[in-house]
Amino acid sequence: MPNTTEMSVAETRKLVEWAVRLKFTDIPQPAVEKTKRLFADWVFCAIAGAGYRTVDGLKAVADETGGRATGPCSTFVGDSRPPYWAAYINAGAGHVVEQDDLHNASVVHPATVVFPAAWAAAQSRGASGADFIAASVVGYEVACRVGRLLGREHYRIFHSTATAGTLGAAAATAHVLGLDAERTLDALGSAGTQAAGLWQFLATAADSKQVHCAHAAGTGLQSAYLAKNGVTGAHDILLGPQGMFAGMSRGTPDAGVLPFDGLYEVDATSFKYHASCRHTHPSADALLDIITENDLAPEDIERVDCGVHQSALDVLGPAEGAASVHQSKFSMGFVLGAIANGRSAQLADFSDARLTDPAVRAFQKKVHMHLDPKVDGAYPAKWTANVKVTTKDGRTFDKFMETPKGDPGNTLSDDELLAKWHKLVGYAGASVNVDKLAKELLALDKRPTMDGLM
Repeated sequence: MPNTTEMSVAETRKLVEWAVRLKFTDIPQPAVEKTKRLFADWVFCAIAGAGYRTVDGLKAVADETGGRATGPCSTFVGDSRPPYWAAYINAGAGHVVEQDDLHNASVVHPATVVFPAAWAAAQSRGASGADFIAASVVGYEVACRVGRLLGREHYRIFHSTATAGTLGAAAATAHVLGLDAERTLDALGSAGTQAAGLWQFLATAADSKQVHCAHAAGTGLQSAYLAKNGVTGAHDILLGPQGMFAGMSRGTPDAGVLPFDGLYEVDATSFKYHASCRHTHPSADALLDIITENDLAPEDIERVDCGVHQSALDVLGPAEGAASVHQSKFSMGFVLGAIANGRSAQLADFSDARLTDPAVRAFQKKVHMHLDPKVDGAYPAKWTANVKVTTKDGRTFDKFMETPKGDPGNTLSDDELLAKWHKLVGYAGASVNVDKLAKELLALDKRPTMDGLM
């Protein structure tokens, strides 16, 4: 009879053994195409974010603590560095503008932790584009399945991208390094014991969200290299009696979400259309539909009621004051104020000038969130919202947003993605030929190496 440790690691081992066996040629073409678009989307987000103050801080930390040395890995801050520091800096750059992808069921932003680790490892090892894609698919599977395992109670306190994402970065790197199942389990053990990231930062508009991603990508990569060099980790880090679920969640874990079941998590990942927290998107889409269909001006509206899920209240509530540009992206009232006063919530709609816009601030006060049992019951498998607009002349308009723009069921077309990427680069003022780079990124599987993209 297996002992407790063997039982607690069994489902994790199934996922790892699948990951170790996975080859690029095993991946269905639709999942390959989706992975390439997710990577391209993240690259353009990172280009847009590379000049942000927080990314300057991440770069300065690398410079001051030994990460300045030239290495084989590209960064979005215009230099090349050793793998750990490239992953660290690039992960922060890819998340800061809040338009990188999101996996609904796990509430993880996988791109910004998986891709920088896999890319740095691939460049350091001379791996091909096809190898990079396979490693990234593995990283998505691990990050998203671990996020699903940890569940809603975990996300209430912990930023799942920072916690589950660390294991995704480790798994992707382990695949590039060619680690076997035992060493990959060691890598996940080292990643899990270092995984961290708390939501408390949001209440005071602190910069921790980018630090979360930088730490997750760098630590995940480091954990795989530790395993490569013989450093062991707890194989039952997820379900052991003193493992991640025991310490970071509640209830009884559904270990059945861990083994690969034939459904690729990249296919279940959403592109972000608005440049704000994903919890605002269903309500933003609903309000945009209402004001467009009924030709409503901001001054026509007396009140907006948003029926949301509990996690939206938990995450958005502390940020409602919108004291900084980044915090404003987590304020439902501010985001809907931007929608009402310009029918847009793109990057250019979040700025220091917009932060003090009296029209947006006035509309912000009209927006009220409440828990909607139907919406909450569907979450996180489906991100919906029930929005009611009341006008000053007494009319009411209701909209239930079933599938927000960017979800797999309402995905962005290639033309819409290209338009988004042009906006990202234009916002940054970067000297990048968007069409040329997009074409290269969408032919990633044909590249002999991952060098020369930037």
